[in-house]
Amino acid sequence: MTIIIFIFILTILILVHELGHFLMAKKQGIKVEEFGFGLPPRLFSIKKGETLYSINLLPLGGFVKLFGEEYHEIKSQKSKVKSQKEKAFIYKKPWQKALVVIGGVLGNFLLGWLLLSFLVTQGVPVPTNKVIIDKVVKNSPAYLAGLKEKDVILKFNSFSLTSPTSLISLTKKYSGQPISLTIQRDHQVFSVNIVPRKNPPKGEGALGVVITSYLEEKYPWYLAPFFGLYQAVRITYQIISELSKVLFQLITFRHPQVDVTGPVGIISYTSQAIKFGKNAVLELLALLSFNLAIINIIPFPALDGGRLVFVIYEGVTKKRPNKNIEKYTNFIGMIILLTLGILITISDVIKLFK
Repeated sequence: MTIIIFIFILTILILVHELGHFLMAKKQGIKVEEFGFGLPPRLFSIKKGETLYSINLLPLGGFVKLFGEEYHEIKSQKSKVKSQKEKAFIYKKPWQKALVVIGGVLGNFLLGWLLLSFLVTQGVPVPTNKVIIDKVVKNSPAYLAGLKEKDVILKFNSFSLTSPTSLISLTKKYSGQPISLTIQRDHQVFSVNIVPRKNPPKGEGALGVVITSYLEEKYPWYLAPFFGLYQAVRITYQIISELSKVLFQLITFRHPQVDVTGPVGIISYTSQAIKFGKNAVLELLALLSFNLAIINIIPFPALDGGRLVFVIYEGVTKKRPNKNIEKYTNFIGMIILLTLGILITISDVIKLFK
């Protein structure tokens, strides 16, 4: 089941990304020669209109082949490209090329936004300054005192509580001593007397409760797109921030403080998400879609961001980039990315065995 859902997630991410390029190219009047899922060799194809739709052997990727996509095609297909000049990518204006290049990134961002908009209608955790009981362990002091899930702990003796950390520290300090908890349940406020255990069973804690500072909130469908967009922007900012830190640490030859994972690692995260249900899987899909969008816009050869650099150069200088420089820069970039992907996969496999 994990493998099937992982393949589903991967398929959706790739198709949405390439569909973004495809639709943007069509919008700019560019002929799309092939829309391929996976990387060659080709297994199956069907032609509709002027586009060949193909399924390829290697599922970890996809592509959209545009007519007249590279400058070196002018020489090899000179008569064909010039006869259909209005449909060739190379003859489009820089701003049109830029829209096609970032089409995949926009597609992945929109997918993440759409998923988050749906998820906020199902209920999302919202941070608060309250200490909320998420679970009560049977036969624990909290259970015997009559505490229930969703109860809010307002005070510990005379101390006001604003975070789970404060409750934990006070519980340790007063373990084995009678204490008073002020509880809010719905619209009622009352006190309970309880004695935190000195040596509780492993994993239960002194009181026998699981606590959180998050409340679940649901939004109506007509407000969902706005809250979904807010969450999308917030998550995108966090990804950019963390990615910037990682890149800086790599440049300064320091070990990154976060884990970088590839397909094998994502399979592991997928397995964990499945345990929490459909919404967790959709949330993982949204997060991966945002990550794919951000990574692709990085100005590195073979990525959309690297391609965008050449388009910007053309727009600023009014000159076409040197075809050999662009060709070999992208080739070297692809080799580096594939090598990096292999190293990350090896690292993920080692972590699994550990």
